[in-house]
Amino acid sequence: MGVLMVLLSISLLIQISHVTKTVLMVVITVSQCLVNLLTVAAVYDEHDRNLIIKQASYVANVSLTTPPSPPPLPLLTTSPKLFVGTKYSVSFMMVVVVIAVLYLNRHIEIMSRKLFLRKTQVAEQRTVVESMRRKNQDLVFNLLPTHVAAHFLGAKKEDEELYAQSYDEVGVMFASVPNFSDFYNEDGANNQGIECLRFLNEVISDYDALLSEPMFHNITKIKTIGSTYMAASGMARSITAKCTDTTQVTERWQHLMELTEFAMAMKETLCTINAQSFNNFVLRIGINNGPILAGVIGARKPHYDIWGNTVNVASRMESTGQAGHIQVIESTMVILKQFGYMFEKRGIVTVKGKGEMLTYYLIGKQDVRATITALPNTPDIDIPTVTSYK
Repeated sequence: MGVLMVLLSISLLIQISHVTKTVLMVVITVSQCLVNLLTVAAVYDEHDRNLIIKQASYVANVSLTTPPSPPPLPLLTTSPKLFVGTKYSVSFMMVVVVIAVLYLNRHIEIMSRKLFLRKTQVAEQRTVVESMRRKNQDLVFNLLPTHVAAHFLGAKKEDEELYAQSYDEVGVMFASVPNFSDFYNEDGANNQGIECLRFLNEVISDYDALLSEPMFHNITKIKTIGSTYMAASGMARSITAKCTDTTQVTERWQHLMELTEFAMAMKETLCTINAQSFNNFVLRIGINNGPILAGVIGARKPHYDIWGNTVNVASRMESTGQAGHIQVIESTMVILKQFGYMFEKRGIVTVKGKGEMLTYYLIGKQDVRATITALPNTPDIDIPTVTSYK
């Protein structure tokens, strides 16, 4: 019994391999069988003789018992040829038990290995799924503005569900490089135009890099159309308060000032690129402010865009402006003057679809840093004094 308990204990060990368990159990079993057949064989033989004697006495006296009483021990065959000694039967049972335990232990180990492999595969699949989820999120955040991407990722959306949001006070900017079309050509020197597109991609990428600066956190890139860069400000938050005095104007249209500074940063970036590439590209910029409608269209390759009269006027300010200038209409000029910007009256301009409009060119800015930083809920922006934007 003690040997069987040892064998069972060995089979339950999980720190050693199946081969080691098999060797130990076989060694113990063979040792115990040798002990049974050699060392204690006389004890088992004496036990067998006693059983045979008791059986013989029972058979001799069974006819004298009325009624016959049950035998005190199991009936044993009296034929020496068929009798199996206890030392052999005990050893045989040990071998059978060991084989059964080894088979069960091997089966358990195989199942444990399969379970471990399954857990490992599940963990790897979970890692892959998490990596794909992060990549998909990054892709969505690259395709859509942050607040729009959060809307779609926040809950399960139906494919037919339309995302649309109206804004009352938004700044819109169009900035193009009008002389890029003269630069672009598809001759062999430019590798059929690929080098020109590579240069344009570097310019647009530098513009995108400006958006990562803290002072431009309220500006959202909408799209690029050829060499035209379209951006808007004030869509990351909803502003519905009515303007009644100067302080409220500067608070509510802080993002429009940031959009104007972004336009100036784009001009400086392009000047740096010109100096490095020996080119003479110039920006033509139009800025407008007012209500717009924003939304995502398309079930595949969804596209975020904005619509409205404000967008159309901003586009016309860019297309009817002059290279190197920022053109605005009178209402935008009035707001930006609150931030210290200086303007030059251009005059009446005929705008397609809008008729005649009075427009202005942004020419510079006074140092109003103290005024801006004193406004409540306004970030401290380091804006140097600029005398001319021409």
